[in-house]
Amino acid sequence: MSGHHHHHHGENTAEENIRWVFFLNLSFALIEIVGGLWTNSMAILADALHDFGDSFALGLSWYFARLSTKSRDRYFSYGYRRFSLVSAFLTGTILLIGSIIIMIETVPRLLTPQDVHVEGMLLLAILGTVVNGIAVWRLSGGQTQNEKVVRLHLLEDVLGWVAVLLASVVLLFIYIPILDPLLSLGIAFYVFWQAAKNLRGTLYIFLQAIPIDFDLKNLEKQLLEQLPLNSIHDIHLWSLDGDYHVLSLHVVMKEEMSRQRLVEIKQQIRDILTLAHIEHVTIEVEFPGETCAYEHQHD
Repeated sequence: MSGHHHHHHGENTAEENIRWVFFLNLSFALIEIVGGLWTNSMAILADALHDFGDSFALGLSWYFARLSTKSRDRYFSYGYRRFSLVSAFLTGTILLIGSIIIMIETVPRLLTPQDVHVEGMLLLAILGTVVNGIAVWRLSGGQTQNEKVVRLHLLEDVLGWVAVLLASVVLLFIYIPILDPLLSLGIAFYVFWQAAKNLRGTLYIFLQAIPIDFDLKNLEKQLLEQLPLNSIHDIHLWSLDGDYHVLSLHVVMKEEMSRQRLVEIKQQIRDILTLAHIEHVTIEVEFPGETCAYEHQHD
């Protein structure tokens, strides 16, 4: 149990930061909806949808930041870490559907551009840049994966608002009504692209695929070169939440050996795998001549 305690302070701070940013984001998303309708700006409504998606993501991240710290119980033998994927999946789906709706709504405006309330747009853009900037600053020291993902999301928001700000400055001086729907399409397409990418990654983890940054053959080669092993088989590597990796493997020793030596080798295997950022390792030891039911099952 000792391994869990030193994280609690960080998790509590992360939870507090995410909660703070959630309420800030949600309040601003509501202002944006009203502002988007008031200014007749599809670009602002597109960003409002993005912010609502973010608020939903933040709410879920906050809830799952609390839930995922729960240890294993009789229902979940690995604990609750995997629940963070549920929030990622739901958020991605909402953003994907929302961005498609915005794109469908915006296309007619490209053909018949409508007037927008430029001064209102400018005011909201300044407010949006400041509010999201404060949120990014609040999370700037965060070390947890949750905080990093949320910070990246909010940084995208800042850039979206800077784009609206620049467009509204241009519209103040030059009448180009098509600029608003073009910007709206740009924001919606960007959100769609990011959401699709995140969904693909989440699905990849759900399907227990080998984490993208791992080369299983190379890991196997490393173990065989450094330790007195004949072979390795039935090796499985997957991730609980994209951050916490689990590996199980069968190792065949080169020769019979003492219990003490066996314990040493198992520890060396764990050390090598820990350096590769694999947190949970299960090792089954076999000796020459021993038959294993799984040896050729997955090859």
